[in-house]
Amino acid sequence: MTEIVLLAMVALFVGLRLYAVLGRRTGHEQQPVVRPAEPVAGADAATPAPDAQPERSDRSSLVYEDSAAGGIRAIIAADSSFDVSRFLEGAQAAYRMILEAFWKGNEQELGDLVGEDVRHSFEEAIAARNTAGHRLDNRLIRIERAIIEDAHLQGRTATIVVRFDADIAAVTRDGEGEVIAGSLSDAVATHDVWSFQRVLGSSDPNWLLVETDEG
Repeated sequence: MTEIVLLAMVALFVGLRLYAVLGRRTGHEQQPVVRPAEPVAGADAATPAPDAQPERSDRSSLVYEDSAAGGIRAIIAADSSFDVSRFLEGAQAAYRMILEAFWKGNEQELGDLVGEDVRHSFEEAIAARNTAGHRLDNRLIRIERAIIEDAHLQGRTATIVVRFDADIAAVTRDGEGEVIAGSLSDAVATHDVWSFQRVLGSSDPNWLLVETDEG
């Protein structure tokens, strides 16, 4: 496992479990944000094309890439309660919770948020850190951007891939508390690509982190 994990969300989401924030409608969320449609040649500007999507002038605020559109439509068709914007808000909360649990070495909390393969990788990294007598004193300064890069549905299993661009201050301390690497005063730009997965319609409402990669 690479060191990507070494490298604010609003208070409503901090401390909540993953199932409480990923993909659940509350009745108060806005409509999902989608990419604007390309203009149709010769069409009246006041009359949208039949398949046009709602427009949004700020493309940096879009929540998913074009490549994810088909998968998102399939997931919504299979689970009408799924909401794109709500999922992405929850994914950002999960990003913070999982990183903080790993940095603290909280394997019990990680077990509730990640799949088996990812859990084993985290546990191995925590064990190696403990053997070396090291402690992480990291801070997630901010999530600059989170966007869904891909989504697909295989049978009833939904997978959504999210890219996180974040600033993280990373410090490693020894057993005496002395800094041996990093600095809390210098945040490092990090680019992580995480895959979340859930079986739609199952009694377990959790979306679990099943894969991590560097963006």
